[in-house]
Amino acid sequence: MTNVGLAVHRTFHAVHHSRNFRLFFTGQAVSVTGTWVQYVASSWLVLQLTGSGVALGVVTALSFAPILLFGAWAGVLADRHDKRRILLWSQTAFAVLALALWALVASDVVELWMVYALSFLQGVVTAVDNPARHSFFAEMVDAEHLTNAVSLNSAVMTGTRIVGPAVAGLLIAGAGLEVCFLVNGVSFLAVIASLLAMRQEDLHRIRAPRGPGALREGMRYVWATPELRTPLIVSAVIFTFSFNVSVLMPLMAEDVFLGDAGTLGALLSFMGIGSLVGALAMARGARPNPARLMTAAAGLGLVSVVAAVMPNLGAELAVQVVLGLVSIVFMITANTTLQLTSRPEMRGRVMALYSVVFLGGTPVGAPLAGWTAEWFGPRWAFAVGGLVALAVGIAGLRTLRRSPAIEVEEDLEVQAA
Repeated sequence: MTNVGLAVHRTFHAVHHSRNFRLFFTGQAVSVTGTWVQYVASSWLVLQLTGSGVALGVVTALSFAPILLFGAWAGVLADRHDKRRILLWSQTAFAVLALALWALVASDVVELWMVYALSFLQGVVTAVDNPARHSFFAEMVDAEHLTNAVSLNSAVMTGTRIVGPAVAGLLIAGAGLEVCFLVNGVSFLAVIASLLAMRQEDLHRIRAPRGPGALREGMRYVWATPELRTPLIVSAVIFTFSFNVSVLMPLMAEDVFLGDAGTLGALLSFMGIGSLVGALAMARGARPNPARLMTAAAGLGLVSVVAAVMPNLGAELAVQVVLGLVSIVFMITANTTLQLTSRPEMRGRVMALYSVVFLGGTPVGAPLAGWTAEWFGPRWAFAVGGLVALAVGIAGLRTLRRSPAIEVEEDLEVQAA
């Protein structure tokens, strides 16, 4: 095997070793592309209906509020039931909601309250889907391939950000907003087909025993395990205050750079390029460690501040590549730390709590970011979020240096390798 072949095998070894993951990986690539197409279209739809940053924040908040309310309970569901079956139902529900929005926009009867209602319903489905999907990786691949599988899934999520927004910009300009929602609805057939085609006997299924107090047991377990507690707390702060791209990017495109849907698509696509590079690099990397998590948090904050002050679109696009890279390094490090540290029978509940802090903080952060952008401008909103992440990362690194149990220099050496 050539050096190039070895490098490719090392980067995609979870795909090579697991047929079930290979199917899921392919289905996700198609489906998530459609999701990004709808993301751009729905943001642009709200701006056309209202022209309000607060309205964008409310839509985002409604999309993720159910995760904050019900996400932890969904983890109990994922631990007790067939994750593959849960995903079949959730992906079907996503498709129905996307097609409903297509019908409303195509018939020219869509109103803001309808978008609000569908966003909330989508959030309910997401609350059920996320813990089952995150913990499903450990059923599809062996433990030694888990970090690679999570990284490759992140590569799909972010790599499609390059294609999806660009496609959305072209569709909006050439065919209209409604086509974007149709494309997303149909794209879910790919992941549904992949789940149906899996060999169920190859799945590493682990079910938690039934009994009262399962949710409290999961929360106690996380709080009593520092290796789980610290990443969750750090993630909660940063995902709430520093990950409000869904609100701020449309406002940066329209208000700061005086652009259109194509401008928004370009910003997201360039961020996706950086995220793809970061995800593929992480797929070949070593086991996650606390120093990498805190360094990524600080890097995310610093680059966000730089992005807030870029004078023109060209410079902003260049910075978005770096922002995408450090963002995905932070997310993958937090995700894989939790998956590799948690006990198998607790993994669904642990990943449900991760979903709560990853997406559940949005109902707080998104309206706050929208309000800040509306009163002080999108640049200030971007910068404030960056400063929060920078402060968290620096504080975390200083704490690690003072801890006798952790040798930060060794961690950084592993990261560099």
